[in-house]
Amino acid sequence: MNFASPSEDSISIAGTTLQLNGAGIRYKGPFKVYVGDLYTTQPVKSLEELLAAPGPKRLTMTFLREINSADFGKLLTRGIEDNTSKAEMSKIIPGMIKMGEIFAANKSFAPGDVCALEWDPAKGLSIWAKGKLQSEPFKDPAFYKALMSIWFGQNPADWKLKDAMLGVK
Repeated sequence: MNFASPSEDSISIAGTTLQLNGAGIRYKGPFKVYVGDLYTTQPVKSLEELLAAPGPKRLTMTFLREINSADFGKLLTRGIEDNTSKAEMSKIIPGMIKMGEIFAANKSFAPGDVCALEWDPAKGLSIWAKGKLQSEPFKDPAFYKALMSIWFGQNPADWKLKDAMLGVK
């Protein structure tokens, strides 16, 4: 798998060229946690536009500090809970369990490690960590929407990062 260095202008997935939609740094308090990059086939300015955009998409996180992956997985879960209704949550529980297993298996992310969430409409959601595919793709578009809501939903984990990746600085 070929991962671009942070903030490349374009990347290719399944023969489709994606453009950098936006990039920013995720802060937790005063600490820089990772650089987030969003790649799409066309410019998007909202979660709805991201989900409606044709073709593959990729959100890449390049870690800037050591982070325990179990803690990171819990933060992702909380981000989904903050942006997803109880009815939607009940439908995506299998995906949440599988995602938790992926992060538990990776132990930690070190500076320079990359985690990528790649949506290909033909295959589903692939999660890559440290250059390796972590499991069979998640086929459920509802799980992909819930995962993307962490960054682009009504209650994002980091508003500045949301605006930066959506190019609305």
